[in-house]
Amino acid sequence: MNRIGIFGGSFDPVHLGHLLVAESAREELDLARLFFVPAAQSPFKPDATPSPAHERLRLLRLALAGREWCELDEQEIARGGVSFTIDTVRDYSRRFPNAEIFWLIGADHAPLLPKWRDAAELAALTQFAVVPRPGESTITLPSPFRGRVLAGFPLEVSSSRIRARVRSGLTIAHLVPAPVAEAIHNNRLYL
Repeated sequence: MNRIGIFGGSFDPVHLGHLLVAESAREELDLARLFFVPAAQSPFKPDATPSPAHERLRLLRLALAGREWCELDEQEIARGGVSFTIDTVRDYSRRFPNAEIFWLIGADHAPLLPKWRDAAELAALTQFAVVPRPGESTITLPSPFRGRVLAGFPLEVSSSRIRARVRSGLTIAHLVPAPVAEAIHNNRLYL
């Protein structure tokens, strides 16, 4: 049975923390493929307006170049509106009926899973790969959700911090892949 991973998020912008999470999930879960699925609009950030989808997609393409085990899936952007995990998981369950599916999730979201849209169906269709944050204590998935906690590379880097550094004229080298930093600079993103 193939194992596939789904990594959803705003990716605004994609950074090295995201890539380390992807690599950790691939290694620890023995994933055959990992899909990055940028959200059109996060249900967790209803008042935040993400950067234009075409910019986030371009940065993701730059960051994922050469990583043949990663794929970019634009379905949530194409659907538009608020992006709900269950819609994407239903699609992957149909497309990959014999695969074991893992949805990557930040440890801070794990306790909230019972409140997610169609939570019972979500728990039946996918497992969760929980990504630890620096300094977090023991993480458990609430019932009936299943999966595992990744050892990962807990790294204190966030997209909001990167956007703030760009606005302040500070370097983002070593926080994002070099081609992403160059594209942000050349296109004057996040100013």
